Amino acid sequence: MSGTSFLPQDKNSRRLLLALMITVVFMVVEVIGGLISGSLALLADAGHMLTDAAALLIALLAVHFAKRKPSTRHTFGYLRLTTMAAFVNAAALLVIVILIVWEAIIRFVNPQPVMGGTMLIVGIAGLFANLFSFWLLHQGEEKANINVRAAALHVMGDLLGSIGAVAAALIIMKTGWTPIDPILSVLVSCLVLNNAWRLMKESFHELLEGTPQEVDIEKLRKDLSVAIPEIRNIHHVHVWQIGEQRLMTLHAQVVPPHDHDALLDRIQKYLLDKYRIGHATIQMEYGECSTPDCLINENSAAEAGHDHHSHAHHH
Repeated sequence: MSGTSFLPQDKNSRRLLLALMITVVFMVVEVIGGLISGSLALLADAGHMLTDAAALLIALLAVHFAKRKPSTRHTFGYLRLTTMAAFVNAAALLVIVILIVWEAIIRFVNPQPVMGGTMLIVGIAGLFANLFSFWLLHQGEEKANINVRAAALHVMGDLLGSIGAVAAALIIMKTGWTPIDPILSVLVSCLVLNNAWRLMKESFHELLEGTPQEVDIEKLRKDLSVAIPEIRNIHHVHVWQIGEQRLMTLHAQVVPPHDHDALLDRIQKYLLDKYRIGHATIQMEYGECSTPDCLINENSAAEAGHDHHSHAHHH
């Protein structure tokens, strides 16, 4: 039984696990250092590290579950877990930020003595640990993987926290001005807050089956009818994302084709090439659509969409 068998085979998982181990060790170091030196900046950084550890653990579990094959009970497998993990991470980070800011306000009103030397040593050690973790996660980061991005975001927050702690320690050692400690902890928290809020919105949008940011449904309807002249009308369009997979359903009113399968293939190929939609369920219709949803679609697209479709059809 070698040590390597304990490590996951997947590169992303291995990096996440290593980052988790480093984070947990230095979180303990920073808590002890923060309590000994009386530094809020160190405790703030340890607070970030606690959410990091949770973020990395959830990310690891999500990567593991996402690989599970679909079943009759979960037809998409467990891909949604990665999005849920990202949402939980962002929410945890927001709570920690609020707690740190609250403590900083108390510290600012009643300044506490801070041991600059101890704070500096622990801050520098934490900085190097965070740099290594951040590098590890960026090596394994895939742009589309919201979960690895969430974990990297937590570590970036720590990195900023460590820089803040080192800067505060140096100022306290030079000038003895202790309010710099809570001030810097608040500044670091604000930087993290912005990223956490954006991540929370993005993951929440995905959990609500929202349309992916880069997909404009009106433009997609027009583009598809121009690219494939047989299409008269597109309605009942739904686009959403599960993990990194884009999915779509649509109804297309078409000129009765000579080859049904060939036309279907052209539509699917267009959606994959232009919109990265790999899983599209397409219902082709030859008659006019008269369902309430279709009428709503038609009314909303009366000025732009309908004219454009009929124009494309005449061509």
